[in-house]
Amino acid sequence: MLDAKTLRTALQEVSRTMTANRQYLIELDQRNGDGDLGISMDEGFAAASAFLDASAETDLGKLFVGMSKAFNEAAPSSLGTILSLYMMGAARVLKGRETADTAALGEALTAGVAKIMERTGSKPGEKTVLDALDPAARALSEHAAEGASAALQAAAMAARAGSDSTAAMKAVHGRAAYYGDKAIGLVDGGSIAGALLFEALARVANQ
Repeated sequence: MLDAKTLRTALQEVSRTMTANRQYLIELDQRNGDGDLGISMDEGFAAASAFLDASAETDLGKLFVGMSKAFNEAAPSSLGTILSLYMMGAARVLKGRETADTAALGEALTAGVAKIMERTGSKPGEKTVLDALDPAARALSEHAAEGASAALQAAAMAARAGSDSTAAMKAVHGRAAYYGDKAIGLVDGGSIAGALLFEALARVANQ
């Protein structure tokens, strides 16, 4: 069951994960981007986690809005903006709730994916973070009845598989699109960040 306390614990683990993978994400991004991915993910999730640690708010929707703002301010990059939209989309579903079961979390994260697509005009299959976030949200919803641990494990596996699939894709958006066919064979760094996010959540749920 998601509440303010478990959300705080989850973001602490996500933040630690992004810090541990900071250099890896930088190196991934340097191949067909500007190399700031690891910095923005590390600093963005650290800020979101710090916001939660300092907040006495219990409304999950308000917490997601606050996380979104903190993240966006600390990670002024294209993926930072995209993940801020993701959190805002989830916030709409969670507004007024102090707890959310796995099905509700799946609904919220599906809304987050929809928010990204609505605002950016992008969709899965275009070598972006959506190739991890979309299958993860779908898996979470499909496995919700099995409980949080099993559902988040399924989501993490789906996110990683989705990220791996980006190696065969041609980039459509952002700086990576300028590389054209040269980017084929390389996984998208943003999708790796998405996979790391869900793997961190799965670890927390399994504790």
